[in-house]
Amino acid sequence: MAEKISRRHSIVNVKHGSQISRCKKRTAKTNQSTARVRGILKKQLSSNVNNICCEISTSLGCFDEERRHLEDLLWRTVTLGESNSLLIIGPRGCGKSTLVQRVCDKLKLGEENRNVILIKLNGFIVTDDRVALKDITRQLHLENVVGDRVFGSFAENLAFLLQALKCGSQECKSLIFFIEEFDLFCYHKNQTLIYNLFDIVQSSQTPVAVVGITCRLDVIELLEKRVRSRFSHRQLYLFNQYNFTDYMNIVKKLLQLPEDFSDLLQRNQWNEHIEKLLEERGVKSVLRRQFETNKSISNLKKLLVLPVSQINNKQPFLKSSNFIDAQALQTVDTKASMLKGLSILEMILVVSMVHLTVLYEGEPINFEMVYNGF
Repeated sequence: MAEKISRRHSIVNVKHGSQISRCKKRTAKTNQSTARVRGILKKQLSSNVNNICCEISTSLGCFDEERRHLEDLLWRTVTLGESNSLLIIGPRGCGKSTLVQRVCDKLKLGEENRNVILIKLNGFIVTDDRVALKDITRQLHLENVVGDRVFGSFAENLAFLLQALKCGSQECKSLIFFIEEFDLFCYHKNQTLIYNLFDIVQSSQTPVAVVGITCRLDVIELLEKRVRSRFSHRQLYLFNQYNFTDYMNIVKKLLQLPEDFSDLLQRNQWNEHIEKLLEERGVKSVLRRQFETNKSISNLKKLLVLPVSQINNKQPFLKSSNFIDAQALQTVDTKASMLKGLSILEMILVVSMVHLTVLYEGEPINFEMVYNGF
């Protein structure tokens, strides 16, 4: 009798143990699928926030006229062989480069089947005209033409490039120069490069379009008289014209999941959470302060990347505290944070240097003077 009871208990324990193991496996699979969905969600959110949202300006009705003007100018250069020059002026982060990229994508510029060559220069990278000429030669694929020929001076290199550009006709491939940080090229010696580019635009040889991108409103005043006379004086001014309601719609568009997200239930749940989150007073105050400080989309993305990066299995949704902490990190005083890590001796030396700087009113000081002050 006792043996039968023990056998029954063992059978029940085995069944119970197998059920427990099955439940553990199901729970583990559920946790793995949940973690996978949250990982996909975080990756999708990060890509939404980090990507350049070209549709934002058009959805708000901003820059439509400027975009049509730029499209028409580039289209006439590509199809009719007209040479043009243009300056796009606006504050940093307003969407100048995004607008140019969107127009290029719409006109399908830069593709092999288009009869056009794009040449992109950046004033931060190209520090002088010699480096600029080498970069232009590389982008035009003229290295094979040059061969082993060694140019003795910058003038010979420039003359070769100008001859290559001027020897063509309107039936040749169109050249479109996109010059970012155009104002930095104005500080090059004699403004040789931009003078010759504008001079080629005025000639009726190879169709060339020069599009300068800058944040300096007084960039025309930086041009020399001879350069200014060859510029067409076409200017596009881009400014952030949307209000706080449009700004909140941009935030919602950046944070919400798209319609092609894999999990429909998770997408609806997340999008409803974002709508409720943006109605909270703390989040609205953070975004209001960000909007009044700087309305650029790039700074908004920097703010949103920090809360999105904190999504994990323990915290699957965003909180208002994440936005507050992200803004506090962005507005922290870097000098004060550096001073917090100094020792007592280093702090005393810093105080001595500040005292000597005030005492000598900007005159040079050396370590011996700082040591005597210490």
